[in-house]
Amino acid sequence: MCGFPWPTDTVTARQLRGKERLITGNRETGWAFADAFVAEDETLLWARERAREAGLRPVSPATGAALALLAASVDAKAVAEIGTGTGVSGLYLLRGMRPDGVLTTVDPEPERQQFARQAFRAAGFAGNRARFIPGRALDVLPRLADNGYDLVFCDGDRMECLECLEEALRLLRPGGAVCFEGIFADGRTYAAGPQPVEVVRLRELVRAIREHPTLVPSLLPVGDGLLSAVAR
Repeated sequence: MCGFPWPTDTVTARQLRGKERLITGNRETGWAFADAFVAEDETLLWARERAREAGLRPVSPATGAALALLAASVDAKAVAEIGTGTGVSGLYLLRGMRPDGVLTTVDPEPERQQFARQAFRAAGFAGNRARFIPGRALDVLPRLADNGYDLVFCDGDRMECLECLEEALRLLRPGGAVCFEGIFADGRTYAAGPQPVEVVRLRELVRAIREHPTLVPSLLPVGDGLLSAVAR
């Protein structure tokens, strides 16, 4: 399996910059087309507006569609979400899950979870379809059941991504999927030069998932990068 293409020397960095100039226009057009492909309804647009007002960056429409697809692909009945936000990603996850599925969503800000609760209700989901747990991910996840989840979606603190991966692998049933949002970090993950510690952690996460013996990984170029893997 080929390595993750962040630059390791000057020549590699120069080659990447040259290629990027050639493909940037097509890439951005492709990303815009992928987002436009998804027709978001009033509920999703309302949740996005609440996120904007709160200074949050919700998943892109294309990323949301990928989450719904993954949830449907694993026939998800139980999903754990790290980072409720205002409910944008949760709406997509719920729409991909089984009709009797339950989303367990964790966020340190309960005020945001109230927006998500309103969005889920407006979208027609019964109150028992979502379980809201306020708190830090690494405080809450150890309390969740081993092998009890079909999908774990992580959109939380980048500094905790490796610990969240460890918890996610414990939570997943065989055949379940784990996803991490924001892997590109606005291009910094594969950029040359020194990077902040959180980006270094993301690079470590990419390596850990790519090299894990029981995971089948893929890095999807939607939104700001969706790193996904299925547990054997």
